[in-house]
Amino acid sequence: MPVITFKYKDLKDLGINIEKDELIDTLPMMSSDIEDFDDEEIKVEFFPNRPDNLSVEGVARSFKGFIGQEIGFPDYKVEQSGEYVTVDSDVAAIRPFIGFAKIDNVDFSGDKLKYCMDFQENLHWVIGRDRKKVAIGIHNADVVEGPFKYIATPKDANAFVPLEKDSKMTPQEILTEHDKGKDYAHLIENYDKYPLILDKDNNVLSMPPIINGELTKLKEDTHNIIVDVTGTDERAVNQALNIICSSFAEVGGEIKSMEVKYEDKTITSPDLTPQEMNVHVNTANELIGGTNLTSDDIHDLLLKARFDAEIINENEVKAIIPAYRVDILHEVDIVENIAVQYHINDVVAELPNINTVAYENSWFKSESIIREVMVGLGFQEVMSLMLTSEDAHYKNMNQEEKPHVQVARPITIDRTMIRTSLINSLMEFLEDNKHEDLPQKIFEIGDVLYIDDTRENNTVSSKKLAGVICHSTANFTEIKSIVTSVLTNLGYSMEISDSENKTFITGRVADVTGVSGNGSVKGFFGEVSPEVITNFTLEYPVIAFEIEFIN
Repeated sequence: MPVITFKYKDLKDLGINIEKDELIDTLPMMSSDIEDFDDEEIKVEFFPNRPDNLSVEGVARSFKGFIGQEIGFPDYKVEQSGEYVTVDSDVAAIRPFIGFAKIDNVDFSGDKLKYCMDFQENLHWVIGRDRKKVAIGIHNADVVEGPFKYIATPKDANAFVPLEKDSKMTPQEILTEHDKGKDYAHLIENYDKYPLILDKDNNVLSMPPIINGELTKLKEDTHNIIVDVTGTDERAVNQALNIICSSFAEVGGEIKSMEVKYEDKTITSPDLTPQEMNVHVNTANELIGGTNLTSDDIHDLLLKARFDAEIINENEVKAIIPAYRVDILHEVDIVENIAVQYHINDVVAELPNINTVAYENSWFKSESIIREVMVGLGFQEVMSLMLTSEDAHYKNMNQEEKPHVQVARPITIDRTMIRTSLINSLMEFLEDNKHEDLPQKIFEIGDVLYIDDTRENNTVSSKKLAGVICHSTANFTEIKSIVTSVLTNLGYSMEISDSENKTFITGRVADVTGVSGNGSVKGFFGEVSPEVITNFTLEYPVIAFEIEFIN
């Protein structure tokens, strides 16, 4: 999770006079975790659902509300700049959306420029999926002049001097020779053209999502800036821009809007219009538990959360939510904020008023038997998250991407879908434990979710067992013996057939089916291909199997 570092003096400069010990005791009550601290500075980890707290200005804003120093909706003025950016239709297939804003009267003295860069990179990670979904550029506004253009350029045209270089490079040269270009080339290299942001004289501000131009590089004496946010998701682009603009406004930055002119529409950017959502008193008390809050109480707690609030009746309060609070999706999210401001440690613990007779689910009885078999064969069990990413699940496993259940609003780039298989998680485990002695034999029993259009409810949940073995002489015969032992001990018959599973070496992989009185199984096993092994930066042969249990 993202960690931000700031000095105690920074909070004092932002109007918070609090002793170090009290600060360290209070911050964890705001849904954060203290990573480290010394006499001068502190490192704080915030959950990715609060990207607005990834800058010291955001922390100060939330902290003031929590301690009651400054409450209510922060009202940020937005003036019109009279400037605009035109969007070329050619970028629609690459990175179709852009947000633009000017911010005057900023201060980058001391550590503030470094903080700004750290903030930018944290947003790239939390909202941007490592720039795939959103990329941010911050530029010196005094060296360029509008109107601006967001275009798609041929690979060998519009050469410019990228950051940290002293000579011009074409977009193609940047992707192949510049360090940042190499790191992020995969985001645009498959397109015929690459995106650029230009001013009226065709000076290059940025080549999103790769690198800014040296011309607009920020310095300590920069006072007026342009912020561009480009991406593949319009909502995420606007959210990132709102968070950045609000953070600068906290320390006196003057936000000025710009028009973004698409072929079919013109929008004003940024749009800091607040969101409104109602919260019910009985819902809040029920979800928090151990409280007897009134509408007046909830009104006051919402103000401390830096919302505005209006009491509608005894059971309903309207919350006015700032545009930078991109985490508020549902009433339950507002209740979470009420609980935080109430002080979660003050909630009285209560036993639920429910009497039940428990019994073990039949499937979990079967799981216990499977575990005994796998442990008896020398395996160790691991447990991984059900969420993974398309790259880890398909690309790294040398598989074609298939329809799958996606996370609507992922908070990290490596948790964007629900897994359909277990093997990639086991490969990641091996990758993380390369330093351990060989052989390594691990297994997992877990749920998967996949899409089957032949069924009325096209999402199908299934239970699977997978295992991998890594050592210098791992081979097909060994994994076949393991699968045979597993199925035999579980009471299944076993039939094998040829397989074309591309995760494995051709000719050293097989599909397997089996039947017993309790149902059937299907799966595969074999020697993992060198390409897949390399994708997970492993250095020794790997053999693997996966079995799906079908009732």
